[in-house]
Amino acid sequence: MQDVKKIVLAYSGGLDTSVMSKWIKETYKCEVIAFTADIGQGAELTGLREKALSTGCSSIFIEDLKDEFVRDYVFYAIKAKAVYEGHYLLGTSVARPVIAKRQIEIAQQVGADAVAHGATGKGNDQVRFELTYYSLKPDIKVIAPWRTWPLKSRTDCINYAKEHNIPVTATATKPYSMDANLMHVSYEGGILEDPWSAPPEDIFTLTKALENTPNTPTVITVSFANGVPVALDGEAFSPVGLLTKLNEIAGEHGIGRVDVVENRFVGMKSRGVYETPGVTVLHQAHRALETITLDREVMRLRDGLSIKIAEMIYNGFWFAPEFQAIRGMIEGMMHTVNGDVKLRLFKGNVTTLGRRSPNSLYNEQLATFEADQVYNQADAEGFIKLNALRLRMRPNG
Repeated sequence: MQDVKKIVLAYSGGLDTSVMSKWIKETYKCEVIAFTADIGQGAELTGLREKALSTGCSSIFIEDLKDEFVRDYVFYAIKAKAVYEGHYLLGTSVARPVIAKRQIEIAQQVGADAVAHGATGKGNDQVRFELTYYSLKPDIKVIAPWRTWPLKSRTDCINYAKEHNIPVTATATKPYSMDANLMHVSYEGGILEDPWSAPPEDIFTLTKALENTPNTPTVITVSFANGVPVALDGEAFSPVGLLTKLNEIAGEHGIGRVDVVENRFVGMKSRGVYETPGVTVLHQAHRALETITLDREVMRLRDGLSIKIAEMIYNGFWFAPEFQAIRGMIEGMMHTVNGDVKLRLFKGNVTTLGRRSPNSLYNEQLATFEADQVYNQADAEGFIKLNALRLRMRPNG
């Protein structure tokens, strides 16, 4: 057991961390300070202060990180086209580094020599939290109770809570676990562990079922400056305000649900069900604008990096030197991504209707199928023959 004097615990107020705050204090005989990041989980923040103090924490920091989360993390993932294994938009993965970063800052502020988290020894979050901790403060001590304590299951935690009069709302029959923030809501575990079983309709909180969505489409215009969404239908919004509004509009039309079996960094496959309505719209709008504002080879370079970026985010390497190097490259590509994209939202689909930009590389005179004076079609013959040279030189058969 590590010798620690003061611990900052990443605290959600749910079953795991409510039990942990008590267990850590009793096990390590030290002060425990709770830290909660407000990244848009809403009602989950209600009553946290009282709960933390009643379960052994000496104090609690509840930090509003919503603006930083959306501006510096969510919007970057959109600019980088970071999508893990073709489907997952990384709502949980993107949230962990902003939480862990602030946790380390608070640990330094209060003079703590250790930090703790509630991630299990099977999941990805333990890696994301701890790689961030060690990147920002290499000598920090890390407490991960799920890897060391005698409690082995959710039922054990519930029983521990009852024995120690810890108020929790969880029950042994809860059919799944969920994690919410401004970017998405994720669902996993329990009844979702069978990849053949469809998720129950009543689990979803951000998006409507298609049969309950409006029968009339909604047309919106999203405006970007340097690759960042800044306005909706001509009205300027803050990052948080814009994403919140888009979540409402897109969720009404049932947009942004995905059901995937993904490869965890620790080696196993895991099923996740996700709702990401607003960011689904922003990904498509951003791509549409890029098609007229990014040079072909620049776009291909970025697209080639996107898979690597998504893997680094998923695996927890946000603060690794290679990620920071690539991040600077992506940001440099965004200076021309300015303009507007018109989209139709309807029955779970996002359809691009138009795009325009002061930096557009699209030349109607070049692209036209009508007569033009700027492109000599006869030039294509030499271009084709040069590209065919190596093909024609191959032996027959």
